[in-house]
Amino acid sequence: MSGKIAQTLRTLPISGRIGLGLVLFWLAVALAGPSLAPYPVGAFVDRDVFSGASARFWLGSDYLGRDVLSRLLWGSRYTVLLALGAALLAVATGTSLALVAAVRGGWTDEIISRTMDTLISIPSKIFALVLVAAFGSSLSLLLLIAAFTYVPGNFRIARALAMNLVALDFVQVARARGERAFHIALREVLPNMIHPLLADMGLRFVFVVLLLSGLSFLGLGVQPPHADLGSLVRENISGITEGALAIIAPALAIATLTVGANLLIDALKPGAKG
Repeated sequence: MSGKIAQTLRTLPISGRIGLGLVLFWLAVALAGPSLAPYPVGAFVDRDVFSGASARFWLGSDYLGRDVLSRLLWGSRYTVLLALGAALLAVATGTSLALVAAVRGGWTDEIISRTMDTLISIPSKIFALVLVAAFGSSLSLLLLIAAFTYVPGNFRIARALAMNLVALDFVQVARARGERAFHIALREVLPNMIHPLLADMGLRFVFVVLLLSGLSFLGLGVQPPHADLGSLVRENISGITEGALAIIAPALAIATLTVGANLLIDALKPGAKG
């Protein structure tokens, strides 16, 4: 396994290596950033608001005189880890339902597929807004809502992959041996779907980052005293003329994270197809 990973890394183009570096950087910031923050996340450390970059405040201060760098390091944890958790949950749920639908077939496939078609017809942001309005926006609920929003999209891709594999000879041989549906799904079908599903999970991660950032910008995402990158943009929008750094820094963080993930996904796609 480690040899395959090393080989994949060696064959990555420059764009893929840049993307991998950006993704790993923000993952490291999400994990270690809060411990490196120079000030507590909610501490009022500057008498002035929207002060510029200085030796004391590398990214200036925000609309309440808090250190932007410290809040950025803390906010990245919520953005990256919530998005990663939601993407993993969405792919795990969608793929599980797709395997059940493909292996069982018949009415099971029809019921699950029609349900997913109904959900996917609703725009994701409107769907998320309705769920947030109905159930609230705690961290755990945001995780579940973001995951639930992107389950149908993953289901369609995973089901298409699984249906193609179920029709192949090695699956028919497993059926003829009397193998159970659980064995066929996990041992025969799923291993041959891993690479495309990894690429899809990367896309879901990008979608969730943008969804959570959009919800936070509207005031419906991560709530105070917590803040994610989208919240940092929203809460400092009044200082666009005098404290632009407090807005530009989290906006650039969102941009580099999503662009890096996209570059990495694009670089891995040829490997997934092969």
